[in-house]
Amino acid sequence: MFKLSFMCGLLLSSASWAAETPIAYVKNVMGEASVTTAGKVVKAEVGTAVQQGSILKTGAKSSMGLTFKDETVMSFGPDTELTVDEYLYAPAQGKLKIVSMLAKGTMNYVSGIIAKLQPDAVAIRTPAGMIGVRGTQFLVKVEE
Repeated sequence: MFKLSFMCGLLLSSASWAAETPIAYVKNVMGEASVTTAGKVVKAEVGTAVQQGSILKTGAKSSMGLTFKDETVMSFGPDTELTVDEYLYAPAQGKLKIVSMLAKGTMNYVSGIIAKLQPDAVAIRTPAGMIGVRGTQFLVKVEE
């Protein structure tokens, strides 16, 4: 009985740790920007951690740039909202994936290791469709 509950506790704490592990960090901010994770909104500043499920927002006349663990770079222009839906970066296990939803605004995307090793593992969804990343850089704009 003790062994089973100990193992369940170990699995739960491992899952919690994985959910709290940063997948990216804010590298630059100009103006007003925020990172919302698990319902908690924080002002985006250089070094702010981004996790899977985080919602990134920039205000009017604002911008923000992120660098992910695999060296993917995303830069956002004014009035942008992006959610990082899925992020897996375990190249030794062949687990690679980036899926994000750009609800509005502009984004400049520069591929990192995930797109180079497995291009079909990267997708940016928009309200009108999905972008499958096959190159190294693109710019996208989503109007309201």
